[in-house]
Amino acid sequence: MVTRNGTRVSFKAQMLQAREEAIIQTVNHLLASKGFEAMTVDEVAADVGIAKASLYKHFPSKEDLAAAAMVSVMHRAQAFLDSLPPEAAPMDNLRAAVAWTMGLKLVGEMPSLPSQNSSLRAALMSNSAYMDGLIEVSDKLGGWIEAAQAQDSLNPKLPAIAVLYTLYARACDPVLEFLKMSGLHTDEEIVSLVMITCFEGLSARPT
Repeated sequence: MVTRNGTRVSFKAQMLQAREEAIIQTVNHLLASKGFEAMTVDEVAADVGIAKASLYKHFPSKEDLAAAAMVSVMHRAQAFLDSLPPEAAPMDNLRAAVAWTMGLKLVGEMPSLPSQNSSLRAALMSNSAYMDGLIEVSDKLGGWIEAAQAQDSLNPKLPAIAVLYTLYARACDPVLEFLKMSGLHTDEEIVSLVMITCFEGLSARPT
């Protein structure tokens, strides 16, 4: 295998990379379905099909495992936001970002956020890749929020930070899971319903 810069990657290196990607994908699903506290290193190794000792060669701790999965999702978020058309209305980009996030949540690819006193939170705070990504994503979303407020597409009386955290909360909204468990709606319908409650509220519109 030859990379874009012309260097050749050995077969062993390719296999190691493929294994790490499989580990991260497994951890991602476990974090989404069980959360960090309930996830164990043993079940990660079992799901990937490797010995726990081999797993520790890639990631020396449970926190490192989870942080790698969170960084992977953060990179996906950065790539998605970068793919949105710069000429689009800020509100359209915000809607697209929230819908994308909820779509990942419904298919089990959005890790649950760690609790306030979790050791994972401390690991993420010291992870430069995660923090740099979080700052970049927050800055981009914050810019769209302020632009949408200036256009009266969003309530200008709300602090931008409150709107930002409200949008972030959709990534761990239990309403998504409750609606999916009911079996009454498709994933697309669930996203649409929660988007309406998020951006349009619950009040009936005057006739």
